[in-house]
Amino acid sequence: MNKYFAIGIICLAALFSLRASLIKDTQSRRLEILLLGHDSQHHNSEKFAEIISQEFFKNGINISYTTNVNDLNTENLSKYDGLMIYSNHEQITATQEKALLDYVKGGKGFIPVHCASFCFQNSAAYIDMVGGQFKTHKTGDFSATIVDAQHPVMEGITSFSTWDETYVHDKIAKDIHVLTERVEGDLHEPYTWVKNYGKGKVFYTAYGHDERSWKNPSFLKLLENGVLWAVNDEAKKEWEKISKPAPEYTDAKLPNYEKRPGGFKLQAALNPAESQLMTQVPVDFKLELFASEPDILKPIAMAWDERGRLWIVETVDYPNTVRDVKGEGHDRIKICEDTDGDGKADKFTIFADKLNIPTGIVFAKGGVIVAQAPDFIFLKDTDGDDKADIRETIISGWGTFDTHAGPSSLHYGFDNKIWGTVGYSGYNGTVGGKATKFGQGAFRFDSDGKNLEYLGGTSNNTWGLGFSENNDVFLSTANNTHSAFLGIPSTYLNKIGAPVNEAIDKIDGHYAMHVVTKNLRQVDVFNGFTAAAGHNLYTARNFPKAYWNRIAFVNEPTGRVVHQAILEPSGSGFKEKDGWNLVASADEWFGPVQTEVGPDGAVWVLDWYNFIIQHNPTPPGFENGKGNAYVNPLRDRVHGRIYKVVYKKAKPSSIKSLDKNDSKSLLNGLQSDNLFWRMTAQRLIVEKGDKTLAPDLYKMIGDAKVDELGINAPAIHALWTLYGLGMYATSEAFLVAVHALHHPSAGVRKAALQVLPNNSATLAAIHGAGLLKDRNLNTRLAAFLRIADLPLSPSLANELIAAQKDSINNGDRWIKEALKITISKHVKAINASKIPIAKPVVKAKADQVVIIKPIVNAMKFDKKNFTVKAGTTVELVFDNIDFMQHNLLILKKGSMDKVGAAADKMAQDPKGAAMQYVPKMPEVLFYTPLVNPEAKFKLRFKVPDVLGDYPYICSFPGHWRIMNGVMKVIK
Repeated sequence: MNKYFAIGIICLAALFSLRASLIKDTQSRRLEILLLGHDSQHHNSEKFAEIISQEFFKNGINISYTTNVNDLNTENLSKYDGLMIYSNHEQITATQEKALLDYVKGGKGFIPVHCASFCFQNSAAYIDMVGGQFKTHKTGDFSATIVDAQHPVMEGITSFSTWDETYVHDKIAKDIHVLTERVEGDLHEPYTWVKNYGKGKVFYTAYGHDERSWKNPSFLKLLENGVLWAVNDEAKKEWEKISKPAPEYTDAKLPNYEKRPGGFKLQAALNPAESQLMTQVPVDFKLELFASEPDILKPIAMAWDERGRLWIVETVDYPNTVRDVKGEGHDRIKICEDTDGDGKADKFTIFADKLNIPTGIVFAKGGVIVAQAPDFIFLKDTDGDDKADIRETIISGWGTFDTHAGPSSLHYGFDNKIWGTVGYSGYNGTVGGKATKFGQGAFRFDSDGKNLEYLGGTSNNTWGLGFSENNDVFLSTANNTHSAFLGIPSTYLNKIGAPVNEAIDKIDGHYAMHVVTKNLRQVDVFNGFTAAAGHNLYTARNFPKAYWNRIAFVNEPTGRVVHQAILEPSGSGFKEKDGWNLVASADEWFGPVQTEVGPDGAVWVLDWYNFIIQHNPTPPGFENGKGNAYVNPLRDRVHGRIYKVVYKKAKPSSIKSLDKNDSKSLLNGLQSDNLFWRMTAQRLIVEKGDKTLAPDLYKMIGDAKVDELGINAPAIHALWTLYGLGMYATSEAFLVAVHALHHPSAGVRKAALQVLPNNSATLAAIHGAGLLKDRNLNTRLAAFLRIADLPLSPSLANELIAAQKDSINNGDRWIKEALKITISKHVKAINASKIPIAKPVVKAKADQVVIIKPIVNAMKFDKKNFTVKAGTTVELVFDNIDFMQHNLLILKKGSMDKVGAAADKMAQDPKGAAMQYVPKMPEVLFYTPLVNPEAKFKLRFKVPDVLGDYPYICSFPGHWRIMNGVMKVIK
């Protein structure tokens, strides 16, 4: 055993020696509580849910959060042991009311909290079940007066004081049993009570307006006791038997980016069974282990072959063991197989080894393409022994100076190209004999490595890419952009000179992620998405319909969660809504890095399993490594898990494997309800070049049926399969695609216009089908962009100009830009002589030029202060040589904390990035916008006349506390 792995085994033994003993009975279950909140900042139910989730989780209580009153239905409520309400919904329907009342009467727990006593004002039965209704309130500090200290709910509770709203109630039921009162003079207001309701039990407390009560230990204990009392005896007995892992904590040298008092301690590693006990999935689902150490180590990427076998990329060299000599790495590609059908891998085959920090894998050309900066390599087994005997470099030039900012998220696309993302390590190489350089964003290339194409820039390090079933492209990016949409590839924007970062829009609709651990460790974007990775949609049909082609999974390893990003159409583009989590863990080692729909329709999760997640900047007291990550011996090299999130009512997959030599098998795959099998069948047909399947593909395309979502997925893939086979040069295939321009499915119409050849006949067909006025704006956008590729047509000029004036088009974020691109191609330029030539504005020379740069990876300015004279004109050149966006704000004297706090709050606004994270307040005197990496901005301003120290900061989320300085104004 070499030295490298010997060290790893020693670390493993040490870590496991810390583990606390656990209860062995794991057959019971946690309590499941549904919390109904609302979309309002007053009585912030979302924050309330986060706090109680973190408080109750380790004690075996799951909190599932919803704001949808329609979730009050018999089927949904039956899944939960108790219903908690913290919201101000005014109305309840008769059906919802019956479901709720029957639920409690039937023996389940009901826990209305605070404002829940003013919910559903149209229901007298609801008010009676609660036991009273809020009437009025003032505010203030007051103490709880305990009325019945012997009641089980009051166990461990002594009188406590808190600031809260001083509720006065009305319509108080006669059958309530009061536990605490709020005493004010002669007033003895019932404040916490219980009651029976049919076979069920009700616990109510009026406490809980905001965090002053929510974080009060006595309030939390009271609420937890109330939950445990309200649920029925059977549920509580099951809960009492569950194992509750209690990992040990030890002192260790750990970064404290948040500057928390006392810092952090090192949690001991848990085995997979223990880790699962500290991990939550939705109530209808279960978490199943597929593989773990020692069979696998540090999985960073995965893909499945046509036989349904999982291939993973293992990297123990990551992040700092960067090899100068190829073939000396310790990383591997491993095939993981379940040969006996029990749902767990039992056969592990090393397909390729001696790799060094590979970060992505995709199947192509009978083998796999692996991202391993500085190269992309092609690996293939030619003799059937599952060992790679071909190893070829197909692309070179990927940056290696930061190992977590290289290429990743490789996917086979609808267009039969390989798609991927790259971070700020970027690409600097040769494409088609031409020097090419680009940074963070999305790219694609042919499966032989040729025609590498940059598609759009992002705001930061990028690790997420995913396709919808209609071929819409989404991304996730670190540092406060966990969901983004690729609206117009930069190849089109180049036609009008628009910058590459306008190709992709931030669409996330919320800031916070929702964790179930109190020990959150992050560098910046605190409590938000600072390390988002992956953006794969649910593109099968085994999960409930709410997931289909609508929910994307975004991993946040620093938060130990797999987030559910709900994607909804917004004009020609999309917007994202908060869907909370698919997976959330209180195990501080759980580190999801890739989540994707597998061949079985389940969602598979790669768990990096590492206590140390953060890469950089290098914190005080640590050194920087060769991979640009701070060196920490606690970075784990021996753990790793693969899980499946399985819907309990899922039907078995009808396809287990595809045979590339069996046409019937491939055609069956194209018609699967799982995108994985459709895309795999498409790839195999294209790679084989089997044009004999054309008649069958024509038939699929001609099928006018659509599913419940209005999609005909087989037709979409059939169109792109013919494209990959080069069939549209034939008249029959051309006519089939032209006919598909009229298909009832918007996705089919879009695919048809995208695959047709670049000729005048295509232009006429798209125009004739009326797609420039398509009722689906996403398809209309694709039509305008496609027109920009086609031969010049002066006859379109008037129609395009009219389209530009259309209020729908002009009001749409993406169509408006697409029209500019198309018009630049098809509308003749206005007589240049009629356009007035703007005279350049001559600016007076500045009295002083100040150049400020960020320190790379340090999140600091290179100048801690600079001096200027009062009343002079200064030109400040902000040269962003760092690898992420920064800005620079000059503030009024003594206002840094105030502006910083406003910037923190602004970070939680979905529109904050568009506002450059610059708070609109008089304390901000001068500012730059967010400046992209390798870009500069010149800020010219007149220095204030008042002498003194003026702070300057970067207001990007979380940066201002350490990225600041002082402008000294003197005479």
